Amino acid sequence: MRSIETGTLLKAAPAREDWSQSQMGAFLADIERKTGRQFASYDDAWQWSVDNLEEFWAAVWEHFEIISHTPYETVLREQTMPGADWFPGATLNYAEHIVRAVRGRGDGVVIKSRSQTNGSSEWTGNRLLEEIGRIQHGLIRQGVTAGDRVAGYLPNIPQTLAAYLATASLGAIWCSVPPEMGPKSVLDRISQLEPSLIIAIDGYRWGKKDLSRADDLARIREQLPNEVPVVLLPYLDQDCKIPAGAISYQDFTREPGAIHFEPVPFAHPLTVLFSSGTTGKPKAIVHSHGGLLLEHFKAMGLHFDMGPDDTAFWFTTTGWMVWTLGVSTLLTGAAVVLMDGDPNWPSLDGEWSQWAVLAETEATYLGTGSAYLAACAHAGLTPGTKWDLSRLREIQCSGSPLSADVAGWVYDEVSSDLALAPTSGGTDICAAFLGASPLTGVYAGEMACRPLGVAVESWDPEGRPLHGAAGELVATKPMPSMPVFFWGDTDHERYTNSYFGAYEGVWRHGDWLIETERGTWVISGRSDATLNRGGVRLGTAEFYAVLDGLAEVNDSMVLHFEDPTGGMGRLVLLIEARDGADTDQLEAVVRRALRTELSPRHVPDDVVFVPSIPRNPSGKRLEIPLKRVIQGAVMGDVLDRGVLVKPGDVEDTVRLIKAAFAA
Repeated sequence: MRSIETGTLLKAAPAREDWSQSQMGAFLADIERKTGRQFASYDDAWQWSVDNLEEFWAAVWEHFEIISHTPYETVLREQTMPGADWFPGATLNYAEHIVRAVRGRGDGVVIKSRSQTNGSSEWTGNRLLEEIGRIQHGLIRQGVTAGDRVAGYLPNIPQTLAAYLATASLGAIWCSVPPEMGPKSVLDRISQLEPSLIIAIDGYRWGKKDLSRADDLARIREQLPNEVPVVLLPYLDQDCKIPAGAISYQDFTREPGAIHFEPVPFAHPLTVLFSSGTTGKPKAIVHSHGGLLLEHFKAMGLHFDMGPDDTAFWFTTTGWMVWTLGVSTLLTGAAVVLMDGDPNWPSLDGEWSQWAVLAETEATYLGTGSAYLAACAHAGLTPGTKWDLSRLREIQCSGSPLSADVAGWVYDEVSSDLALAPTSGGTDICAAFLGASPLTGVYAGEMACRPLGVAVESWDPEGRPLHGAAGELVATKPMPSMPVFFWGDTDHERYTNSYFGAYEGVWRHGDWLIETERGTWVISGRSDATLNRGGVRLGTAEFYAVLDGLAEVNDSMVLHFEDPTGGMGRLVLLIEARDGADTDQLEAVVRRALRTELSPRHVPDDVVFVPSIPRNPSGKRLEIPLKRVIQGAVMGDVLDRGVLVKPGDVEDTVRLIKAAFAA
């Protein structure tokens, strides 16, 4: 892998006269005709879109022919944040727009599924519509109506996608958690919603391992506050026994029928996505029908330039916001690839690698993690030589920054003729704050642009815009896909504190952001305590909830040291053990507990036994100051011994961590 300087131009922006070759170019040309404006560059178009939010979003509504059962009174009644009121008066349904596009495909393939558990399958548009109808009628028989919650404990398979759309079509609210999550992680999420129904699988295969979920599902059912009906989909074992009180998926979907759409207000809840749980239970972030519909139409149709000739492969679990985003591929008439399994089995470039799936499905678009691209680059893989990737035209990567060298590797070893689109967004908006477009160039190690309609800036602590220096990523104007509320946050206090506590009326996201002299953008890290593990955000509170329950663990702290090249980084767990504990045995217990109760990503690279955990008198763990000391900061500058409960232990703690790094 060759060394490339950050900011190196890897793909030039198209000439102004060539804009018409993309859907975004055609959209902007239509704006020019209607308004008399002229956009000399993408930045001109972006500036217009944020200066004229109502005009822009009305144009998106018209361009994508939003189906509205009642008309909207105005585009944006209130521009305040929080509390922006988008398209009041309108009633619509997100799922109706997916179904409209899928009906247009008829017997054409709209889902290509690849599963290590049950092999490959392809669903036509008609097959997907039939499944949605059958699930919808099953939901109706169970009494599910608008506003009820339906939870999926399901992998990334066609039935999950169909269940999401069937739930949404009724105005009910969907949430999903991936089956690799242990019972505690699942319950921390879905118990907040008091679901009316759970759809689950019996187990799955990961690489060559068969993993039953029967015991975990039993624990989940037992610990939910009310007896919730469970629909069991045989997946690992087609002949698995249906537990007492559960409903077989076959019986649940026995009745075919036409799909009914319940018109709901623009802000009606569509789905609940969960935060990582840094400061307590994961936040249950509620996204709306209208918000995701418009943001995803804009993303898929304009920024990603997708249409009926495309097949998009989003590598994701059902618990990541990328899964929800990926379903919206279908809005444009494009097909979607679903994969369930270990992409590193039997090897990083083996038959189940993302590259192999891309080639087999002839996908034109890949959504993946920056950490995956970095791993492939550092392993010296040459996917463009090994696999036929001739149809691939764009790679979007997210989850963590993409280094300049890895970006260069993509053009050297994957394809020299694709668009590379590093992107930064989040579960909080289920969309992008920064990314790419068909009208901008690609610069190594940088993100090309701010999406249309997204008023992002980098601010200093006093709220002044910064250029060329790291500041807080802020959104100064509302977006339709900002959450409508957090579930259970009746006074909206947690919502307000999460995003609007630093700057009144301005969204602060928690990322350090730099605007370059080229007008491109770089995320330089997180400004909060969330851990970013290979592109997946993990909350420290989830670790502590498990560790605090272990008898021989007195106290603990989790630190994550990021890999500047975009890799997994190094996850370090500090443990203050009880006197007399067998540390070797305790380490094994801790690793097993984190793996089973949370997920394999929560298992630390290093377990370090320390005399005590640095805390202040109020009991707060001082993760960030300690991490900075380990990284070379002067102790007194970032960690004041005077605020420590046990100041005499901190030197030994630092020494032991550094020794583990040196080992």
